[in-house]
Amino acid sequence: MRLLSLLLILGSCADAAIVQVTPPDEATRGPQTDRWLAEVLRIAQDGDWLVVRGYHPTDDLVVAATNIPLSHAAVLDKQHGRIIEAVGEGVRFQELRAFVHGTHRLLIIRPKWWSPKRGARAVRLSQELVGRSYDFLGAVGDPQPESFYCSELAMHVYRKYFNGPEHMPRVIEPGQMYLWGSILWDSGWRDDQP
Repeated sequence: MRLLSLLLILGSCADAAIVQVTPPDEATRGPQTDRWLAEVLRIAQDGDWLVVRGYHPTDDLVVAATNIPLSHAAVLDKQHGRIIEAVGEGVRFQELRAFVHGTHRLLIIRPKWWSPKRGARAVRLSQELVGRSYDFLGAVGDPQPESFYCSELAMHVYRKYFNGPEHMPRVIEPGQMYLWGSILWDSGWRDDQP
């Protein structure tokens, strides 16, 4: 409850125009989603990160708390047309098109440790973690074993490849994911034009 109160206070201090985004009408959003999905399928590979700004109220809270306009990270399972993500209900699969449709902006980030073999391993490890609980305390700096928040999950599946003195902050924000990878594509913000 304290975390929610803190996030609400932070949200009330932030510029509402930046914190809240709304999707365009479906006639515009559907074709944009199709174009974005085509780019993901063309560019991204298994194990890449999809880092987004979503429409869910928790996305607004993350943006307010971090002051970064990206709110969620997921691991791409391209072979099965889905992503693996950590949300309030825990680690789960989501169909790729539905995930893309629920975003206001999408970045494809290739982790610096990625190779085709490592990407495939990252997907397998992500799949094995489906069903684990969400790491609510980890999202505020007190990580719990065997639980994950979104960007913690995305980093965890590459942990085996971290280089010796690799420094990771206590909380890894979705908007920081580019620090450990390369941005391959940025959709830009959705707009009201098809």
